[in-house]
Amino acid sequence: MKAISSTSAASTLERRNHHGGIVSLKEGPAAAIGATTGAVIGARRPSEAAAAAIAGLGSGAVGLYDDVVGARPEHTAKGLRGHLLALTEGRVTSGALKVLGAGLSGLAAAALIDADGGREVRGGKIGRVTHTMLGAGVIAGMANLMNLFDLRPGRALKVATAVTGPLSGRDDASGRIALGTMGAASALLPEDLSEETMLGDCGANALGALMGLSLAARSGPVVRGALLAGITALTLTSEKVSFTQVIADTPVLRHLDEFGRKSPNR
Repeated sequence: MKAISSTSAASTLERRNHHGGIVSLKEGPAAAIGATTGAVIGARRPSEAAAAAIAGLGSGAVGLYDDVVGARPEHTAKGLRGHLLALTEGRVTSGALKVLGAGLSGLAAAALIDADGGREVRGGKIGRVTHTMLGAGVIAGMANLMNLFDLRPGRALKVATAVTGPLSGRDDASGRIALGTMGAASALLPEDLSEETMLGDCGANALGALMGLSLAARSGPVVRGALLAGITALTLTSEKVSFTQVIADTPVLRHLDEFGRKSPNR
């Protein structure tokens, strides 16, 4: 993402933020493990716990790999389109592997959450497969989308809290997964706002995947399709439009975005 390369092992998980300060990416693994643990502990069925573990840890693991090697010249590419273009040139970037890994973990998580206690889906086997594929798209898409918000202190964690907060009161798989995710995001927010740590790809991917799983767990095919369409639209829009600029130009969003930071967004 906004990383600079480093030659020392000690600074592998350090990045220079938008103010030019050095911050640690240790928040990422903490977010992945904390949110996943919370969701697993709260689960009432083995399939629910397994889905949360695969979504959170699977997406977090490929994100961590991208954090570690993504700044190397052979892995650099701009945006999702850049990583896909690199594949056509025979170059496999860490970003492309991250997309593949998030997609596979999303598919496994969606299959598990749909297998036991999932809602009835019309259309027989084809309908069930379509339902699960849409769920996988929502999970993987949210994992990628959260990366696009992790560009300023606290922004991605505020988004995570805003999405999971309303869901966390539900007494179902969706609510239990959301509660674990919200708890981790809230606990990590102070250090993120103070620019001591940041999520990086590991943390953003994990939180995003669990948010997607929570949304998918309570949705039928129509809602999943609408969610995936919205996620896809935002992702494609980000290739052309800066979310940071849109937020800066919108007073309400700007105030919410800057709230709690030690210094204003510039």
